[in-house]
Amino acid sequence: MIVVDDFHKQYDQTLAVHDLSFRVEPGEVLGLIGPNGAGKTTTLRSLAGIVNPSRGQLSVAGHDVSREPIAAKSQLAYVPDDPPNFSDLTVGEHLAFTASVYRVDDAQRKANTLLEQFELAAKQSTPARSLSRGMRQKLAICCAYLYDPAVLLLDEPLTGLDPHGIRTLKRTIRERADNGAAAIVSSHLLAMVEDVCTHVLILDKGTKQFCGPIEDLYRHYEREQQATSLEDIFFAATT
Repeated sequence: MIVVDDFHKQYDQTLAVHDLSFRVEPGEVLGLIGPNGAGKTTTLRSLAGIVNPSRGQLSVAGHDVSREPIAAKSQLAYVPDDPPNFSDLTVGEHLAFTASVYRVDDAQRKANTLLEQFELAAKQSTPARSLSRGMRQKLAICCAYLYDPAVLLLDEPLTGLDPHGIRTLKRTIRERADNGAAAIVSSHLLAMVEDVCTHVLILDKGTKQFCGPIEDLYRHYEREQQATSLEDIFFAATT
């Protein structure tokens, strides 16, 4: 569902990502972890078609992101770490706009269900500028879920969420993967990765340190580094 082959990204003299290849199959949730500046957001933004790769091939649901940008983007949802909502649109108008762009069938019913799930039903007439940081995050997630994308790209999705929102997000990521979606979740919250992800990709200074099932990650680092927790593994892989 997600294929990254020989991906490089260079900004002037800075090599942000170097020789990165990995795949995410339907039903898998890939946890993308690494220090600040490791290349995580660059990778997600390139998959979303926002940043052009310096080299390599990236595809989403069988569509090359560079050569078929519209087809690729129609199959994915990208939620950045600070979603740029439309400040003058209400919560309900955000969902109506998204439904129109992606031609969602039965949009009102789906929107109502999502708003109930994320405790935004009472805010349908509230403009985005009046929402708290956490509510804006929930709104972005609802818009991303509305059109049932085949691929989810979530960059620090727990930012600002309350405990109910965190639980709902973690549950719904797994539900969508169980229904055939592929997801990448970038997070510094290692407990989130342990709770939700089936696979892990560790980046450090733009270079892949590990990529594979989370069970293989534990086995590898316990054998090689005597690291038994994800926190221990993170530091062993990135220092």
